[in-house]
Amino acid sequence: MEYIVHPLVKSGTVEKRVYQLNLAAAALKEPSLVVLPTGLGKTIVALLVIVQRLRKGKILVLSPTKPLVEQHVAFFKSVLNLSEEQIVTFTGSIPPAKRMEMWNVAKIIVSTPQVIENDLLSRRINIDNVAHITFDEAHRAVGNYAYVYIAERYFKEAADPLVLGITASPGSTVEKITDVCSNLNLTNIELRDEYDGDIQPYVFEREIQWKIVNIPVELKGLNKLLTAVMDEKVKKLAELGTIMPRQKRLTKTELLELQKRLQGQIRSFPNQQIYQSVSLVAEVFKISHAIELAETQGPDALLKYFKRLEHEANSRGGSKASKRLMEDVRVLKAIHELKNMDISYPKIKMVEEIVQDELSCNPGSRIIVFTNYRDTSELVTNALNEIKGIKAVRFVGQANKYKDNGLTQKQQVAIIKDFKKGEYNTLVATSVAEEGLDIPATDLVVFYEPVPSEIRSIQRKGRTGRKHEGRITVLAARGSRDEAYYWSSVHKEKQMRKMIEEFRRDLKNISIKPQSQDTEAIVLQQDNLPAINMVDMKNPPQRQLLDFTTSKDLIVPKIYIDQREIRSTVARELEKLGACIILHTLEVGDYVLSDRVCVERKTTADLLSTFIEEGRDLFAQLGDLSRNYERPIIILEGRDLYTQRRIHPNAIRGILASIVVDFNISIIPTDSEEETAAIIYTMARREQENKKRIPKVHGKKTSQNLKEQQEYVIAAISNIGPVAAAKLLNHFKQIKAITTASEEELIGVEGIGRKTAKRIIETTQSQYKG
Repeated sequence: MEYIVHPLVKSGTVEKRVYQLNLAAAALKEPSLVVLPTGLGKTIVALLVIVQRLRKGKILVLSPTKPLVEQHVAFFKSVLNLSEEQIVTFTGSIPPAKRMEMWNVAKIIVSTPQVIENDLLSRRINIDNVAHITFDEAHRAVGNYAYVYIAERYFKEAADPLVLGITASPGSTVEKITDVCSNLNLTNIELRDEYDGDIQPYVFEREIQWKIVNIPVELKGLNKLLTAVMDEKVKKLAELGTIMPRQKRLTKTELLELQKRLQGQIRSFPNQQIYQSVSLVAEVFKISHAIELAETQGPDALLKYFKRLEHEANSRGGSKASKRLMEDVRVLKAIHELKNMDISYPKIKMVEEIVQDELSCNPGSRIIVFTNYRDTSELVTNALNEIKGIKAVRFVGQANKYKDNGLTQKQQVAIIKDFKKGEYNTLVATSVAEEGLDIPATDLVVFYEPVPSEIRSIQRKGRTGRKHEGRITVLAARGSRDEAYYWSSVHKEKQMRKMIEEFRRDLKNISIKPQSQDTEAIVLQQDNLPAINMVDMKNPPQRQLLDFTTSKDLIVPKIYIDQREIRSTVARELEKLGACIILHTLEVGDYVLSDRVCVERKTTADLLSTFIEEGRDLFAQLGDLSRNYERPIIILEGRDLYTQRRIHPNAIRGILASIVVDFNISIIPTDSEEETAAIIYTMARREQENKKRIPKVHGKKTSQNLKEQQEYVIAAISNIGPVAAAKLLNHFKQIKAITTASEEELIGVEGIGRKTAKRIIETTQSQYKG
């Protein structure tokens, strides 16, 4: 075996593969998207580019999750001739001041994009001397994802920018691939798959089996009950004139389109009939999902779903659709039958047989069983662990749901390590295991159900056949949506390759010139055609709010922004407009523009949630805002105030009237985050330039509830902060348990390092010296 020879690469650590060298050579010439199947060394390609660009400046490697970040750092440290201090991990748990220090010393920074985005917005770091950025899982670079903002800043500020996007699956449509390339400024696509000659020596055969199971008769009878409920709802939609009279079934796509159309009608011509239709569509969605669960997941998964639906119906903020369904006699009868049903769903039985057979033939096998739903992952794990020789573990995401706690990133990493070591031989995983994680080569991958997404299907299949031959078994319930999803993913995978090839050919004929500083024109040069300026000077666009500001008027307004607002794009837009952003934990409001003006930003969904959902007190927020600032303002963002929930328009108008009349707070409506930013920027300039006022944060929240008081007590310990405080309380459940915990127990919580643990112990367990 030959190895890469380079002064920065440790001898005998990285295998030399011609296709990886060719991909890296192409990526060094221009910003490129490298599409390579899972397990064929996308990270090696990035490494080869990195070692060549290091002499020009810093390197930034971005990955979507903390486990992926840690995985990349461990790899770089194991193969590069660089000191520990020169390869660093950036996470939100590292104090900002420490990150600034690390940035100045490090040569390679590996981080989640959100941390870098926050540091750029806060001006803690600058990227003008970054020689290269690798965007891992580059297909995520769409919409408001942080990759998009970072790439934009990078190409604007860096002296000699070069980026590399790496992914196994960029998407099956021209629009998706175009978006990714445009957002990351990529001008070249390099595609390789198992059919390419230079790849084939490194690809092992993957046998794909498709196993069909029959839906039990008992579940078919149950589905007749549920289908009768759905048919009744669809018939009512037809009677209301919402759909065509002959329409008997509605697909998920048709339901989404119908929902969108109804929301538009409510904005224009609200009436009781439209509100009724909106609620009926919601009921059809829910009952349709129940039917799918019965067919493809089994009775136990369906029963768990109905329990959540019952919880939603009984909660204060529960939808009327949930309440009506849980009052329907046929639904109640179905639940009763489920509770008394004593059948084994054939898919679970088949998974047991497949896994048992594999381990009998090869006791050292590693197996992954993929499921779409958490409930199913729990049921499959429990069933497998009943069988001697099977050591199964559940692997799910971080989010906590009703009666279902997720796994922290620390727990996820620990499970993967144990899986590698053989503590577990079967991983029962949801979509969290599909992307990027360094899960060892597996001998068998089982799809509990097919997935219609080509990206997810490719990522799942890529978990086997990496270092030796592998098997893939796809289960499907006969006559269910499983069969449609399977053929959909097969078609989309073929379509994706075809699209990439076409798009790559098109890119060869188009060169994208950088934007000039004084125009927003995009200039395209194709073949020998003259350059075309996309700005039509004969019909200039209508002038916008900020166009009326002359250069001599411009100042740099300072705006304090609450840390939690960073999730929106408003902060990014404000920065683009030229504002100086200061991220701060604000107790009152979201944006402080002067000593007297404070803005609370609410989307239409936020506003309605605060007076419907338990624990969200709108009037307490309004009271704090009007009490602490002379000119309080609410920006109400969005056009769907009357369609977000089924609330009577008069009730919503009453809330708006109360905000203005009772609390003396002005309301400014906006359509989008961009318009919100423009309004905030204009007000900040007016206050700070015309009125000569200085932004000043003041005011305290009143009457904290018990949860907030507990978080406040823990967050008050030096450098703990609200995020870590919440994690500690979620883990230990009581303040007393935190204050009496040992150092080892404390560092078991995600984000708590040894130094922080010692500080907690010192603060809470030391003798007070008065």
